[in-house]
Amino acid sequence: MYAIPFLDLPAVTSAGGCVQLPGSKSISNRLLLLAGLSEGQTELIDLLDSDDTHVMLAALTALGCVIEREGRITRITGLAGRPAVATADLFLGNAGTAMRPLTAALAVLAARLGGNYTVRGVVRMHERPIGDLVDALRALGCVVDCLGKEGFPPLRLAGGSLDLSAPVQVRGDVSSQFLTALLLALPLGVAHAPAVIEVVGELISKPYIEITLNLLARFGIRVEREGWQRFTIPAGSRYRTPGRVHVEADASSASYFIAMGALAAVDEPVRIEGLGTESIQGDIRFIEAAQAMGAQIASGPNWLEIRRGMWPLRGVTLDCNHIPDAAMTLAVMALYADSPTLLTNIGSWRVKETDRIAAMATELRKLGAEVEEGADFLVIIPPKRLQAAAIHTYDDHRMAMCLSLAAFNPLLATQGAPVAVRILDPKCVAKTFPDYFEAFFELAATEPDHVPVLTLDGPTASGKGTLAAAVAERLGYHTLDSGSLYRVTALSAQMQGVAAEDEAGLAQVAEGLDLRFEGTRLYLAGNEVSDQLREESIGVMASKISAWPAVRAALTDLQHRFRRLPGLVADGRDMGTVIFPDAPLKVFLTATPTARAERRYKQLISIGFPANLAALRTDLEARDARDRTRAVAPLQPAEEALLLDNSTLSIEASVEQVLAWWQQRRPASFQ
Repeated sequence: MYAIPFLDLPAVTSAGGCVQLPGSKSISNRLLLLAGLSEGQTELIDLLDSDDTHVMLAALTALGCVIEREGRITRITGLAGRPAVATADLFLGNAGTAMRPLTAALAVLAARLGGNYTVRGVVRMHERPIGDLVDALRALGCVVDCLGKEGFPPLRLAGGSLDLSAPVQVRGDVSSQFLTALLLALPLGVAHAPAVIEVVGELISKPYIEITLNLLARFGIRVEREGWQRFTIPAGSRYRTPGRVHVEADASSASYFIAMGALAAVDEPVRIEGLGTESIQGDIRFIEAAQAMGAQIASGPNWLEIRRGMWPLRGVTLDCNHIPDAAMTLAVMALYADSPTLLTNIGSWRVKETDRIAAMATELRKLGAEVEEGADFLVIIPPKRLQAAAIHTYDDHRMAMCLSLAAFNPLLATQGAPVAVRILDPKCVAKTFPDYFEAFFELAATEPDHVPVLTLDGPTASGKGTLAAAVAERLGYHTLDSGSLYRVTALSAQMQGVAAEDEAGLAQVAEGLDLRFEGTRLYLAGNEVSDQLREESIGVMASKISAWPAVRAALTDLQHRFRRLPGLVADGRDMGTVIFPDAPLKVFLTATPTARAERRYKQLISIGFPANLAALRTDLEARDARDRTRAVAPLQPAEEALLLDNSTLSIEASVEQVLAWWQQRRPASFQ
């Protein structure tokens, strides 16, 4: 997961490959609560690992559930409808799928058994209305106190007397989560009498109620319903574990990859594993909407394959009541349509993690679209060309994931120069899909010159590697320590008995390197060699063999392959002059021989290697002379390189300076 302030998405041109989706948030949190309330132990397979499930797991643990996690399996020993504690203060973040059903369940339990429970969340959760659910619970005899603004969390649930003599009414046109909450809670109170729920007005987001009813049946609760207006939970119903349940992949998350395939899967399809035509999730019907816009989709019980069909996409008019979350993706697909798109019946967007109608309208306008916003609809008129923009995500995972699709802007026939898209606060995707951007970059591809590269060149021990790793971490980019490639070639040559003077033999070694990088750690043939590469003998040999043209040629192609989405920070001696001469920012580090010798001395001593400060300085000066005067790629600043003398600068100060220069190279709209 990218835990950085912003992530720049370069313009991407194609997509293809396979993605395994995380478990459904809607199913995961329902299953967690059902398992927690049931008798016996439940095993959940492939439970979603996200912020929302973390807060639900923490709440269930606080209430007395025993939870064990082992690989793909989460085991929950349930409460059998009776919490182990009578008092608890539960923090539920911004998870509506935890707040609403836990509120209802604890209110019913407190009314039936006694107890005093508080539920609270982040600021945004305290702005999300829950008044209709509160009114319904109070009508049942539960005591619910709003501790802040009336009708909003935080809430205290304490006591009362459960009364099921009359049907409880709940509005259907605000959020289906209120009805789901009552359906999940009332089986806890029907030992002697049935419970009846009546929906007032039209029920929105019906597919989510289908999920709830399906899962209730798995746990022994057979709800009788009359259309979408009246639901009866029979007397004597009680939760019993079904034993083992597999969590479907998330259909809402699938929408981004379905859209990606519709936009850019030309040479090969985008294949989605873990979700198919047998899904119980309503958002699986996003397939129909994508097909209406032009996507070609093949499917099976547990997979989907998507290719681009009609291009540009078709503008559509669509009632989105059946796909409330996935419909957000259609709003961004509309940027690539041949005519306006009208999305209706999306009023529930306004009471989600943010006011999604207003947020989507604002961000699409930044990208150049014309947008008409109504109480429960959006009209999107495609732009002639997309504009670079910094997308505000409102701490809303779906805003971040949807708007990432704007990075496909080079595919627009009218688009001028490709533009990048900046996603602010990309870590918000952790709510449902922590590895979303990693999956995005696995499937998306682009022209090499669209991938930004920042080069850091300089002499030995100038701090290039440390600085490059820190800058890359701040930007969310990959790293290339080119010096390590020469050092690992030297190490491999030593292992194979190839001399430093054998140019042809060394080139053969370089061509056959079996390397893997994990952050700043390097693995050769599956064995970590990071510390060995710091040995002085390896460094000396690396400096010698780097002068051989055949060795440099063998490693050049390898270095070019490090230029991958979303970007690269490359450090070495000729990154800006030879390997990436088109890099938009080239920095040349300088530092006095004394400062560099002291750094190398501390580095070697820290890992247990003997060292002599004077000898290190002499060796560094000799290397400098050799590197500056070699015939092939001599050490020198690129013509347009910015010089950074870090003799007395801390690593933090050096990072800030490089990032400030980098910011000056980015589009003005990112500022």
